[in-house]
Amino acid sequence: MTGIADTGFLVAFLNRRDRHHEWADEIGMRASEPLLTCDAVLAETIFQVGSVAEVLGLVQEGFLQLAFDLRGNLNEVLDLAERYRDRSPDLADLCLIRMSELYERLPVFTVDEKDFRVYRRNKRDVIPIICPPRG
Repeated sequence: MTGIADTGFLVAFLNRRDRHHEWADEIGMRASEPLLTCDAVLAETIFQVGSVAEVLGLVQEGFLQLAFDLRGNLNEVLDLAERYRDRSPDLADLCLIRMSELYERLPVFTVDEKDFRVYRRNKRDVIPIICPPRG
């Protein structure tokens, strides 16, 4: 199992007190390949977790793989920012939407179900997401 990792997933994975930790830990245990992510997600996660070493350690250990070049996808990300300006998406979400276009077979692991149920890749296609169970 592999996929694209969002900030909330990573925060839950690293923080045992997070209400979604068990869900994130289960996914982490089942990951057979590195989870893909982007620099913006790492920056958000570092800010929320409060540890550069802990977050970058996931990259160093091979649990995460940086798989997005913003410079090479700048026009597409700007188009997404314009399309979703009413939702005020952050850079990480825009990069993840673009990553879901580039890595079509992979789901996005996210706790942000509300936004990712609205976002579309390729203008109209639903983004496959895996979220924590409700309740």
